[in-house]
Amino acid sequence: MNKTLLGLAMCAATPFASAAEVAGGGSEPSSAQQIRRAGSQASFVGPEDYFSGRVRVDPLFTDTGEINASGAYVTFESGARSAWHTHPAGQRLVVISGVGQTQEWGKPVQEIHPGDVIVCPPGVKHWHGAAPNSTMTHLAVTGSVDGKNVEWLEKVAEDRPVPPTAPIEAAVSEVLSARQQAIVPIGAAMASSNMPRLNSALNEGLEAGLTVSEAKEILVQLYAYAGFPRSLNALGELMKVVEARKQRGIHDEPGGEPGHAVATGDALLAVGKANQTRIAGAPVQGPLFDFAPVINQFLQTHLFGDIFERDNLDWQSRELATVSALAAMPGAESQLRSHVAASLRVGVSAAQLRQLTQVLTRHGEVEAAGRASEALEKHLAQP
Repeated sequence: MNKTLLGLAMCAATPFASAAEVAGGGSEPSSAQQIRRAGSQASFVGPEDYFSGRVRVDPLFTDTGEINASGAYVTFESGARSAWHTHPAGQRLVVISGVGQTQEWGKPVQEIHPGDVIVCPPGVKHWHGAAPNSTMTHLAVTGSVDGKNVEWLEKVAEDRPVPPTAPIEAAVSEVLSARQQAIVPIGAAMASSNMPRLNSALNEGLEAGLTVSEAKEILVQLYAYAGFPRSLNALGELMKVVEARKQRGIHDEPGGEPGHAVATGDALLAVGKANQTRIAGAPVQGPLFDFAPVINQFLQTHLFGDIFERDNLDWQSRELATVSALAAMPGAESQLRSHVAASLRVGVSAAQLRQLTQVLTRHGEVEAAGRASEALEKHLAQP
C-alpha cells in the first residue's frame, strides 16, 4: 500500500477501495440510501510506522462529493497510541468504550472517557490512544483536503513526557525564576550588539543555571529577530565566555541537544503553521502576507518549524528572549506588542512581564524597559 492511501486509511480513515466495493458502495455519491452491514468491511492492523502498540482499524465510510469526510472505529489495546500527527481539515473523535488519552503538542496529556467528543482543529499537532491499563475504542471522523486527511509526524516518546513547550495554558508562577531573569539581559544586549553588557549577562546566566546549550539556543533563535550578524557576534562572545570560565576552573553544564528530529518537507510546514497559529492566537494572514506570501512560508517552515520545534529550550524562555530583544530595538514596537501577546499565550504572566521590565532597568536597558512596559500596558488595556 502506498503512503498516501495508508495515510487516508489510518487516521479516521478512508477504507481500502476493495473494502468499499465489497460493502456495496465506493466513493461516488449515490441517489439511493445504502446500508453497509456491520462486519462487511475488513478491518486491518495499524502499521508500526504510525502506531505504537497494537491497534485495529474498522473502516466505516469514505469521503465523497457529498460529504468530504471519512470515518472508522479505531481500537487501541492497553498503552497503544498513534504517532504525532496533524489533519489539514481537522478531526472529530467520539470515545465509544474504555479509557483513552490524548495530547495536543505543548499541552498536558488528558484522559478521555466514553461519550467524550474530541474536536481537533486543522493543523493542530496531537496524538491519541489507550490509557496504560485500559483498551479504548473511538469513532474517528476526519475531513479531507485534496484527497489528503493526515500528516504523520514523529512517534511519541515512550514515557509520554509533556513536551518542553507545555506551559501554554497558564503560568505556573507570577515571578520569574533566576534562570528566566537571566535570559532578559542576554536578549537585550544581543539585539543592541553591546558586547561588554552581553559578556556580563552571559556570565550571570550561566551562574543562574542556564546550560551552555540553552544560552546557544537563545542566541541562535534571535537571529530571526535581530539578524545573522548580531547572532554570530553574540555566539562568538558566548564561546569566549565559556572558554574563560573553563580556564578559571568553572564547569558549566553543557545541556542537551533537541530530543527529537525536526520534521521536513510538507510535515515541517504543517507543524510550523500549527505552532504559529497557537502562538499568534489565530491563523496569521493579512495584506502584508498577501503582498509577500513567501515571508509567511519562511516564518512557518523555518522560525515556527525548524526553530520552535527544537525542544532544548521551552517556549516561555523563547518568548522572554524575543520580547527582551525586540524591546531593545527601536522601530520594532509593532512586533514587540505581538510578542507580548504571544508570551501571555504560552504561559508567561502579566506580572512576570512587568518583572521583565524591572530586570531590563536594573541592567541599564532603560529605554528597552520603557518600550516593553508600554507594549504590555497597551495590550492589557485592549477590550
